Amino acid sequence: MAAAIARGWGGAGDRMLFFDADADKARKLAGELEGEVAGSNAELAERADVVVLAVKPGALEEAAGELAGARAVISILGATSLEMVEASFREAEVGRIMPNLAVEVGAGVLCITGSFSAEVRERLDTLGAVVELPDSQFDLATALMGCSPAYFALVAEALVEAGVEAGLGEELVEKLVVGAAAGTGALMQVRRPAELRVSVTSPGGSTEAGLDALEREGAREAFGAAVRASLERMRG
Repeated sequence: MAAAIARGWGGAGDRMLFFDADADKARKLAGELEGEVAGSNAELAERADVVVLAVKPGALEEAAGELAGARAVISILGATSLEMVEASFREAEVGRIMPNLAVEVGAGVLCITGSFSAEVRERLDTLGAVVELPDSQFDLATALMGCSPAYFALVAEALVEAGVEAGLGEELVEKLVVGAAAGTGALMQVRRPAELRVSVTSPGGSTEAGLDALEREGAREAFGAAVRASLERMRG
């Protein structure tokens, strides 16, 4: 997810500095985005205006020690409360965000909480739609907007497979399905999902027949189960 954020900011022209325990990974991302590689977390803390903290939750204390002196920290750690991060970075401005993968193209959703300067908030706005939430709601929000791109992609995969099975070429089917998905996403920015579904569904028509089949197969219940399973995994 940190790489997706970096790509989103790279598209907006931000200059970036990278450090990773895997030096090759840092060099590759820096090369892709015309950034620089720091020699250590300490150098990163000294030079960066804002540090995006993307480590395993169990490594929080170690990372905080190496990043002592950081002025502003944005945590994207899962299952790690804002309070825990603030306790590890007592001298820094600390915020927590949970984005989804579409931040890579500036079309993500970001749940945020904590302290953000006007400059940092402006940078977050370039990544997509920003939603302020209490820290206590982050797990549920992640189970919805963080995981759902994979569910939408699964729907697209299934439609492509069905189209190919029906006799169309895979390249054509993928173009049709992805185009329809992108257009539907744009429509749902201005029309509620239920309203859009109803407007497409003519009584007795082919869309109604397809929706009836999805209901018989338990599609709605399956997505509800997916959200519950993701939430249970996040909560341990």
